[in-house]
Amino acid sequence: PPPARGAGRSARKTKSAPSGELPAGRSPAKQARGAARPSRRGAQPGQAGAGRSPAKQARGAAPQRGTPLTTYHLRIRELPPSEKPRERLRLSGAGALSDAELLAILLRTGVAGANVVQLAQHLLRDHGGWPGLTRASFDELSAVRGLGEAKIAQLKAALEIGRRLALIAYDERLQIRSPSDVVRLMQIEMAHLDQEHLRAICLDTKNRVLKVVTVYIGSLNSSVVRVGEVFKEAIRINSAAIIVVHNHPSGDPTPSTEDILVTRQLVEAGKLLDIEVLDHLVIGQGRHTSMREQRLGFA
Repeated sequence: PPPARGAGRSARKTKSAPSGELPAGRSPAKQARGAARPSRRGAQPGQAGAGRSPAKQARGAAPQRGTPLTTYHLRIRELPPSEKPRERLRLSGAGALSDAELLAILLRTGVAGANVVQLAQHLLRDHGGWPGLTRASFDELSAVRGLGEAKIAQLKAALEIGRRLALIAYDERLQIRSPSDVVRLMQIEMAHLDQEHLRAICLDTKNRVLKVVTVYIGSLNSSVVRVGEVFKEAIRINSAAIIVVHNHPSGDPTPSTEDILVTRQLVEAGKLLDIEVLDHLVIGQGRHTSMREQRLGFA
């Protein structure tokens, strides 16, 4: 008997295609198109963008927004003459140069990836400017890439020259007329010390500087500062008066309770020794306090 109507279709739906063969029931043209069309699903790792057009793949390979560009560092000899520190100094004078340019002339050469001006800028920034470089030890500077013993020695020598130039007025017998004269004499050196220093400025009868002596190093405390030590050198060289100066490493020149107590003791001792204590100044970062002007410890 002839097969039932629809039986062939049911058989085709339930029969599985053998492995490696395309599903049965498709025409040869459709089978060929299906085999040639690449699948977008299941792309293997390393085949990103499978099935995408070459133009879309090229756009996908472009750098993402925010990708840093290569930075080029010009060496000093590649700069125009008007931007080279030595030429600028010769043409315009040292006063026209920035701190970084002055330091660059001392250092002479840079490091890989930074010219000498950029190296100088990093040094000044990382150490807090000239005061920080003055305080930095030889070993601390040796840890900086690009600074060898020769460069560090040149830098330290230049800073010491500047300090000594600031003290030339002392050698010329500076006459003290006001607290600002004391500040000009002492602040450049004392403002950058990392410990408290107590110093006595010995004066003659015309308030001219005879000698500056360091009496004590450490936290100023009435229990450890010996009054006799403060006047010892003044007595030896027959000074008529003294001015006491000490620094606050914190940079704040506000006198402490101990500062006031020490001042009071020194003023009383000076009266007994006939050596007047004219003032006691506290030196900070760019600021100072005259304890006589503030009437702190002075009757």
